[in-house]
Amino acid sequence: MKTDTLRARLLEAQLDLAHRRERAVMLLLTGHAVTHKGRLVNELNHWLENRHTEVHALGPSSEERERPYWWRFWRRIPDRGRIGIFIHGWYGDALFDRTERRLSPGAFRDRLAEIRAFEAELAAEGVVLLKLWMDIGRREQRRHLQALQQDPVRAWQLNTTDWQRHLQHAVIGALGREMRDATASDHAPWRRLAFRDPAPQLQRVGALLHGALVAPPVAPSGVPEVATGDAPPAPSIRRAEPRGEAPMKKANYAERLAEAQGRLAINAREAARRRIPVVLAFEGLDAAGKGGGIHRVTAALDARQYRVHRIAAPSDEELALPWAWRFWRRLPADGRIAIFDRSWYGRVLVERVEGLAPEAAWQRAYAEIREFERQLLAHGAVLGKLFLAISQEEQLRRFEARAATPHKRHKLTAEDWRNREHWEDYERAIDEMFARTQAPGAEWALIACDDKRRARLAVFKEVNRRLEMRLASPH
Repeated sequence: MKTDTLRARLLEAQLDLAHRRERAVMLLLTGHAVTHKGRLVNELNHWLENRHTEVHALGPSSEERERPYWWRFWRRIPDRGRIGIFIHGWYGDALFDRTERRLSPGAFRDRLAEIRAFEAELAAEGVVLLKLWMDIGRREQRRHLQALQQDPVRAWQLNTTDWQRHLQHAVIGALGREMRDATASDHAPWRRLAFRDPAPQLQRVGALLHGALVAPPVAPSGVPEVATGDAPPAPSIRRAEPRGEAPMKKANYAERLAEAQGRLAINAREAARRRIPVVLAFEGLDAAGKGGGIHRVTAALDARQYRVHRIAAPSDEELALPWAWRFWRRLPADGRIAIFDRSWYGRVLVERVEGLAPEAAWQRAYAEIREFERQLLAHGAVLGKLFLAISQEEQLRRFEARAATPHKRHKLTAEDWRNREHWEDYERAIDEMFARTQAPGAEWALIACDDKRRARLAVFKEVNRRLEMRLASPH
């Protein structure tokens, strides 16, 4: 195909992608040094409409180092209708960290497993992945380096690591083969491009990108699992049934609440001093008291240290990206606290029960959630997952009390009444959620909430327990 024809077809396909907004495309180039990666991307940018293209080629910033590793890539995923181009990306990190022995062989294999899970999750959400390995022989690489070095017009293209990468050519080649073998799949295949002059190389890359734009996406068969330890037994929602205890007296509650809040304030300050991030996910049945529990927790914290994220129906921006994006983007920096009033568990609860997500999506979400939480823990975060439960009888009493109280009526919606009609469906979904997302360090705390005062103290007990376990750790 002639260059002008290819260029016109590529632009037409890109504009059609932008118009339809059905999927995103991610192009990733990695491989050996001095294989025209930067030049190819620059020329490709001239072929494409820049308003619908994003190029990423930077190392991690200080902001990104303060969050789990994958945060920097999740926040750069293009929304539907756009093309994201990554030079090296997550593969460059793995390849060169292993080359420089910053990753052990086992850690390298673990990173490749994470990559498989990440790419499967993207593909399941309709993201098309095109991965190019830029190859060059060792002798040809040396001749090219020498030619660049001796050319006063092009010598600036060399950087301090290019000759080092040349000395590591054999290692990079071997690790690259291992990496490609471990991460190739139908939904994220590798294309190996031998070194050649920039013009035919650009034509080859343009043709591959055009194919990615017009071909139907390939969905993965499932999300690969990353190994975790054995989880403790999961709770059951029925264990939160009322036990007939007398309501806690107000004076006793006030004293114990002040003590629990003081303890939390001390723990939170120490976590901030040690740069430990904290993620608290509050889930629960309607009227169980999530808002009241969160309000009392935040009353013990420095307002500069925490942020509460109230998760509702996704915005138009969030709908244009993979569903997990809106939770990744809200993760706290080291030393900060993120509190989620409802969370990523909506996919396997309300979206499942109300039919807002297809069964394949919410079934897949269990593995995606486990991987998300595993990465939080691997970064050193404290993860608290609290489920606030309430009996049907107490929920009805609180609904009726809200309806009769002018300043509380706004809390009661038609959706709340409709959810009561699906009580048994929610119970089944909750128990399956507990069973399939219970993991070491990410255990569920089931809080019985028919007695609000006892429930609030139980919330503090769990949050303080989690923080103190982490603070007692030497790491």
